[in-house]
Amino acid sequence: MMESTLNDGPSLGSTGSARTTAAGAPTLAPTSLEHPGAFVAAAGLVFDEVGGSLVRGHIDLGPEHHTPWGVVHGGVYTTAVESAASVGATAAVRDRGMVAVGITNTTHFLRSLTSGRVQVEAIALNRGRTQQLWRVDVADGSGKLVAHGELRLQNVIAAAPTTPEG
Repeated sequence: MMESTLNDGPSLGSTGSARTTAAGAPTLAPTSLEHPGAFVAAAGLVFDEVGGSLVRGHIDLGPEHHTPWGVVHGGVYTTAVESAASVGATAAVRDRGMVAVGITNTTHFLRSLTSGRVQVEAIALNRGRTQQLWRVDVADGSGKLVAHGELRLQNVIAAAPTTPEG
């Protein structure tokens, strides 16, 4: 179960997360972050705290995250960087009818793991009118950095959500 804490900007906890229209334009559809989408759910990212300047979460790593060589796939950490920063950046611009979409993701893999809980922390470095820059750290249970990334995002106007009928 996700706990949502307001930090600096509107929370997405119960009011929604970004989705897309049939044409692919992002929307602010009223869906909860408890169900952030199949891809993020498959990666195992759970949001513990969401705000417009800080996002915290965790992933319980296991065999389902492994490469054929038995270590956690780097894509899990890249997904955590993209998702945590995107959720926080969208929380920061949501009240302006916007969503934030990633345009550059740079993730550095520092230490390999096979299992255990990692903590994900995303912090806004710059929240501009049109773009944002977020730093995301992924640390193991002892606080050692496992991955580090930065995500540059573009703030875009959200399309109105469409109904199932079209």
